[in-house]
Amino acid sequence: MNKKRPGEVRDAIINVLSSRPQGASIAEIEDGVQILIGDTPSSSIRSYLRLNTPELFVRMERAQYVLNELFDTAIGSAQGAVKRIPAPENFKFGKAELVLSDCLDWISAREDNSIHAVVTDPPYGLFEYSEEQKSKLRSGKGGVWRIPPSFDGSKRSPLPRFTVLTAKDVSKLEDFFFDWACRLKRVLVPGANVVVASNPLLSYAVSSALAKAGLERRGEIVRQVMTMRGGDRPKDAHEEFSEISVMPRSMWEPWLVFRNPLDGRVQDNLRKWGTGGFRRPSKDKPFGDVIQSAPTHTKEKKLAPHPSLKPQAFMRQVVRGVLPLGEGVILDSFAGSGSTLAAAEAIGYASIGIEKDREYFHLAQASIPRLANLKID
Repeated sequence: MNKKRPGEVRDAIINVLSSRPQGASIAEIEDGVQILIGDTPSSSIRSYLRLNTPELFVRMERAQYVLNELFDTAIGSAQGAVKRIPAPENFKFGKAELVLSDCLDWISAREDNSIHAVVTDPPYGLFEYSEEQKSKLRSGKGGVWRIPPSFDGSKRSPLPRFTVLTAKDVSKLEDFFFDWACRLKRVLVPGANVVVASNPLLSYAVSSALAKAGLERRGEIVRQVMTMRGGDRPKDAHEEFSEISVMPRSMWEPWLVFRNPLDGRVQDNLRKWGTGGFRRPSKDKPFGDVIQSAPTHTKEKKLAPHPSLKPQAFMRQVVRGVLPLGEGVILDSFAGSGSTLAAAEAIGYASIGIEKDREYFHLAQASIPRLANLKID
């Protein structure tokens, strides 16, 4: 377990309760702290709450806590209800802007032709980021999330098990991304690249939905990386079928590449909108569709403890490439830990990220500056 800096547990508890003006249970506070700063002894969190009540915290009924300053200004009527106090809903760092919102609502309110590229890592199956499944993830109970066993003393990141999704789940996935893409087309400039992280088991459904919405499929970027998915022997029959893999061990990750239809020829579109292609790594080297990538390093996971964090070395290559002239605004409508915004900031691009989960929103606030300033070898 990592040694915490002085005040880190305190700051994390206050951060969690700042986003919950109606109060939070001890379990909810513990889950939020884990998201923000990683493994933290339950005893440390409970002791801090107990020792700083009532000066800093107020203990409510049902073992819930609320920040004293919120309790004093938000107490309700005779029933003792606590009214909701709006929390800050945006955060800016350099050229990056993070917004707390539902992405569909935000896109619907955005002005036409105002986004020049999209790079996003969405919840592949949506189901794994439902409130129920996120609660299980944060409590370590798994649910649809598989908690891989530790190896050589290293704690593995949880992985969503997409094989448990039903046909109904996949249909909902298609409906969601069709709606997302239809709304997105209006705010994209002609020729805007749309790069969407996916999974070999579900990429066909996402790709079909985006194509039906009118975006042009332009292939895939292969993130060449060895993951923990697949390769296992049959469950409870390892010895009997010791030479069998139930499914291939995953050694790549598909990132779907789409484009908003052009306004004329590519050169016309580049002159008018600054979009329509990919920025080359150098004049002599074209942008390629295979990018070698190591798994996300432990040091990055400590900076941004999100279950789907992608490494900055990979993200910066993709983000740099999607604006062919290096100008415009990049959107990440599923911001998570803010890794896309951090990559854009490191390169010098303007970016906007949308995140509807309040705890991930606060995580991204802390993560974006850390990841953006990270030195890549």
